[in-house]
Amino acid sequence: MPDRSPSVPAVPARHRTDEPCRGGDPSTEIALSDLSGGLQIVFNPSEVAASAGVPVVPAQRVTEPTPGHPVVPEGSAARWQRRLRSLVILSDVSIVLVATALAVLAGWSGMYAADRAQLVCGTIAAALLIVAMPLARAWEGRILGVGSAEFKRLGRAVAGAAIVLGLGGLTQLVASVRIWVFLLVPLIGCLVALGRFTIRKWLHRQRHNGRAMLSVLAVGDESAVADMIRRTRRDPHFGWRIDGACTPTGRGPGNEATVEGVPVVGDLDSVGPAVFGLGYRVVSVCQAPGWGPKRLHRLAWELEGTETELAVAPGLMEIAGPRMHITPVDGLPLVRLSQPRFTGSARVVKTVVDRTAAGLLLLLAAPVFLAVALAVKLDGGPVFFRQERVGTNGRTFRMVKFRSMVIDAEARLAALSASNEAAGPLFKMTRDPRITKIGAVLRKYSLDELPQLFNVLGGSMSLVGPRPPLPAEVATYEDVARRRLLVRPGMTGLWQVSGRSNLSWEESVRLDLRYVENWSIALDLTILWKTIGAVLRSRGAY
Repeated sequence: MPDRSPSVPAVPARHRTDEPCRGGDPSTEIALSDLSGGLQIVFNPSEVAASAGVPVVPAQRVTEPTPGHPVVPEGSAARWQRRLRSLVILSDVSIVLVATALAVLAGWSGMYAADRAQLVCGTIAAALLIVAMPLARAWEGRILGVGSAEFKRLGRAVAGAAIVLGLGGLTQLVASVRIWVFLLVPLIGCLVALGRFTIRKWLHRQRHNGRAMLSVLAVGDESAVADMIRRTRRDPHFGWRIDGACTPTGRGPGNEATVEGVPVVGDLDSVGPAVFGLGYRVVSVCQAPGWGPKRLHRLAWELEGTETELAVAPGLMEIAGPRMHITPVDGLPLVRLSQPRFTGSARVVKTVVDRTAAGLLLLLAAPVFLAVALAVKLDGGPVFFRQERVGTNGRTFRMVKFRSMVIDAEARLAALSASNEAAGPLFKMTRDPRITKIGAVLRKYSLDELPQLFNVLGGSMSLVGPRPPLPAEVATYEDVARRRLLVRPGMTGLWQVSGRSNLSWEESVRLDLRYVENWSIALDLTILWKTIGAVLRSRGAY
């Protein structure tokens, strides 16, 4: 009988030698998962155990909990995951069938040329879309509600259905197939994606209220576990709730019984018993002394045959999925990091998009510009406020905004320094007396920043990027913070959609660096989309 941990019940041995193990390529069961800027590599324990060449059998669950520690109801996470998956499947199939029926009816009602062949094409298209979803693994439970993989797989399913339908139309029904391949199938795919997005927003609301969460056991040294706990609390959308921790000493910092309020349930040798005694659905291994491949394999063997996932954080914080590629070398998964794209064709594309969009937005927003300018002028003083800021590679430029403060705001700053609510070089004051009445309205909805479109048009700023710093801020930068200057500052960014003025100095720097390290067109589009909601909610705007 193995020794019992002081915190959790012991677990019987789960290895035997009379049964061959399953084969499998572990690289097929490894997924990158981005948690608030920290990489997690999620493994399927069954495949990891099999790849090690050691026979395993399903684990036995210990049902008696340890007194004093919370127990996750057995199967509770699995139930809501099954419900979520069923809801997504029902939504996808319903949208495909209803949209296909409406498209066929629209053709017969005269909206476009239609005949009996359209009914045949519609039926085949609907069948192909429904079959393509599971083939593209677009209904896999662990990708639903988190990250971009869900929509990427959905896109592959829609593209595959359109290609197969198009190839089938090369020999017959060519005229009827064309409208389905190039218009109706992509349109139906967009409607399915909209349905998925609606379900995701509902799921996020549930998680903000503490429901539909996976119970997680964090494993590692005290500082790494504490960082993981803080990240999961900052990002409830991810669906992780850390309910327990295992540390090298079996205690928290300062010999406390908790880490960031989470109970420590044992030391690093107590992981398996903790999982089976307390019902965790995910084991997240952070930086842990002495944890090499053999130790991870042994943990995977212990989790074999259970519903518990194994996630490993390799310490590559603030580096997101697009720059990471997993390459298996003789069974060892290596995480390769591609270089961040600060120059070349990607930067040219960003510049063209920025200037084109800025020009169009200036034309479309001209009536708003005139109305705001008139309101500011009637309030007394100049319409615009210009200030020196630091841009790419330390070059300074004059940033322009609608004036939202009194004319002598800079002169009054010294008198208000004692009321500064921010740490670091920034000045923040929830009720700043220098802000005018019209300025408060402009700041609430970020209308004061509209003239920055002229900076974007001139090339000194971008639509999306780090916050444009003051020269005094840059003078205090350490080497890491100076990486913010590798890209053009933006009108909006991760800082804007993550809390705006509610963020601390350290958090704003962290978010800006995360953007710099992971920039892509897709990230820019995501931030622009989220900016709309952030502006309408006015959260952190003062």
